[in-house]
Amino acid sequence: MEQFFIENGDFILKLTVAVILGMLIGAERVFVHKEAGMKTHALVSMGAAVFIIISEMMAEKYINFPGFNPVMIASNIVVGIGFIGAGMIMFRDSQTRGLTTAGGLWVTAGIGMAAGFGLFNLAIVSTILVLFIFVVMNILEKPIRKISDNNLIKEEIK
Repeated sequence: MEQFFIENGDFILKLTVAVILGMLIGAERVFVHKEAGMKTHALVSMGAAVFIIISEMMAEKYINFPGFNPVMIASNIVVGIGFIGAGMIMFRDSQTRGLTTAGGLWVTAGIGMAAGFGLFNLAIVSTILVLFIFVVMNILEKPIRKISDNNLIKEEIK
């Protein structure tokens, strides 16, 4: 068993970092009662890391294979996550909902990709910035929304 961890330590570390960082972002989403939480963000991040690891392994295996481009896998992650994100966006009562969740999933996939490539500093800094955006911007938006809602009510009364 120990031999397994020694031989596979590189991708175990990459996947573990991706999962933990995705879970951190998802935890904030759970805290503010959003649709996609810890499991979703962890899976998106880890899934992106898995595909990057696969592309790296395939690049090593098929380095001399004409027409093989491992970057195509990474570009398709972006497209696939865009599709999932589009499914998160809903229109109700002339309001758009789910844009932040879709954006969060999209950037979480990027964080997973960074972890998959072993770019841990990029993944960690990106996670910190995402959490800053989710937490601090939420605090800053509340008074602005309150002012906006008050102005909307005043206009409806007129």
